[in-house]
Amino acid sequence: YTLRCLCLESDEDSCEVNFEDAQVYDSKHSSNASTPQANGVWERRKTLPAPMISRCDYSVWGILKKCIGMELSKITMPIVFNEPLSFLQRMSEYMEHTHLIHKACTLSDSIDRMQVVAAFAVSSVASQWDRTGKPFNPLLGETYELTREDEGYRLISEQVSHHPPISAFHAQSLKQEFEFHGSIYPKLKFWGKSVEAEPKGTMTLELLKRKEAFTWTNPLCCVHNIIMGKLWIEQYGTVEIVNHNTGDRCVLNFKPCGMFGKELHKVEGYIQDKSKKKRRVLYGKWTECMYSVAPKVYEANKKKAEKGDAKKNKPETEDMPGVQETVSVITGSALLWRITPRPAHSEEMYNFTSFTMTLNELEPGMERLLAPTDCRLRPDVRAMENGDLDTASVEKDRLEEKQRATRKECSKDEEEWSTRWFRLGTNPHTGAQDWLYTGGYFDRNYTDCPNLY
Repeated sequence: YTLRCLCLESDEDSCEVNFEDAQVYDSKHSSNASTPQANGVWERRKTLPAPMISRCDYSVWGILKKCIGMELSKITMPIVFNEPLSFLQRMSEYMEHTHLIHKACTLSDSIDRMQVVAAFAVSSVASQWDRTGKPFNPLLGETYELTREDEGYRLISEQVSHHPPISAFHAQSLKQEFEFHGSIYPKLKFWGKSVEAEPKGTMTLELLKRKEAFTWTNPLCCVHNIIMGKLWIEQYGTVEIVNHNTGDRCVLNFKPCGMFGKELHKVEGYIQDKSKKKRRVLYGKWTECMYSVAPKVYEANKKKAEKGDAKKNKPETEDMPGVQETVSVITGSALLWRITPRPAHSEEMYNFTSFTMTLNELEPGMERLLAPTDCRLRPDVRAMENGDLDTASVEKDRLEEKQRATRKECSKDEEEWSTRWFRLGTNPHTGAQDWLYTGGYFDRNYTDCPNLY
């Protein structure tokens, strides 16, 4: 694609953007996997060592029918319903579309920055589409690091609490452009035909050179057809993104499916400035793409739609393999983000994206640098990735029993567990309690890390 410079005027009346121009906001349409190189340079893998283990002989309903209304974090599920990732790795999938953060850092107008941050907030949950496998519960003190020099960031996460299960993460730009951090308490409940996940916790994105901080919470996620039929996922709820420095706000409505499925995956919302004037309207689907349009254009199109004569354009995606958009584009809209197509064999690989496929990979020379608590070293996750369900099950039971024994010993000695890389403090932007990174992980001094595995 030929990408041309896009300038979005702050005044909604003067904003005229066509589809081709809008592509500058999301200039990354190709897979994250690196291309083959003839000079022997190592490249990230594009597949898992073994395909997904079949769940045909197992019934979720047989396990969950006695658990209606209960908190699922205390229920042991057969390992066959897992996917070969720890929840810490699953959480790092927020970073798949980091290029949007880099884009926001370059924009001079605060409304333009807000709409790209909003697109990032939507993109950070896009990998959950069709992901019906359960990640492994992290052990207390477990960590995960992810350094992506090609994407310009590094991330560290730690399981900071066991009951309730809380995972904290901190990502930072390698060029000191941004910091992105938060903690998640995935509260799960079973409601008979569905399982609902409430990812309690606040996301904080700081654009350091702009001296801006954005915060938001993620939408609820629900897995349907637990009893019978094909499992499917929807996300719903209101997400409010606040720029604590300018007073700008973005309100996104992740719409529930509805009676006839017309609202499935839809996201709609708006951006308002500190005077509460609507500046942009955002729309799209969290499984596909997000667009921005001037409020007057959106309202005019809405009125025409009510009369049955609205004109919408379909985006030109014929030359993009794997892209099949169902979002009708309002004339004058700007494309903010489009999902990266999944690899052709994704269904055989737990519906992983290309980015996800690399998360548990041990890069050459990595093992000697990793903290001994890194979940890449978990034998149960590694065995499942390799297709050895029996070994994975035995190792999972062993690790959990070891954790219980350690907890019992600490209780007997009246010792309290001490987190290694995060501490409970106050988020300076929200004033609420939050898990904050204490620093030092990448100094590579792991002598006092626990022996988890």
